[in-house]
Amino acid sequence: MAEDNTMMQFLTFKLDDEVFALHIEKIREVLEFTTVTKMPRTPEFMRGVINLRGSVVPVIDMKQKFGMSYTEKAVDTCVVIVEVGMEGEKVILGAMVDSVKEVMELEQSAIEPPPKIGTQLSNEYIEGMGKQDDEFVIILDIDKVFSTLDLTMVTEMKGQVPSEAELEKSVNHA
Repeated sequence: MAEDNTMMQFLTFKLDDEVFALHIEKIREVLEFTTVTKMPRTPEFMRGVINLRGSVVPVIDMKQKFGMSYTEKAVDTCVVIVEVGMEGEKVILGAMVDSVKEVMELEQSAIEPPPKIGTQLSNEYIEGMGKQDDEFVIILDIDKVFSTLDLTMVTEMKGQVPSEAELEKSVNHA
């Protein structure tokens, strides 16, 4: 376990009016929202897939995953490319968020345990609570946000995704 004065870095982002954070080590990159190719027979929180430099990356609507409203595409809408651990393997996913705020540093000692009640998220998803400019920040454990079932579905979905040429064709005709 890290010592209390260890500085930790997080990427902060907004879903509705709530501020969330992910460990910076889990972030690959942040993209502007782009065209997402919808996939059949997927849960509502699965927005579809994007082509990221030749790799198919599933995109998850984080608000829907957390039981909030559907994320509407806006100027600040982003896709945060994250690396999620699944049974010893790394899975790359796109997390669709309303907006990305900034990279925030917090001391380990400044992170408090999640509240027992009062949040619409399952406490198992929450690593802790931080504070920034008198605003609470919900620190997520991204590995726990996506269950093994979700990730298995994502990896199976990759087998039925259209080819790069088909993706290009659907983008050009959209």
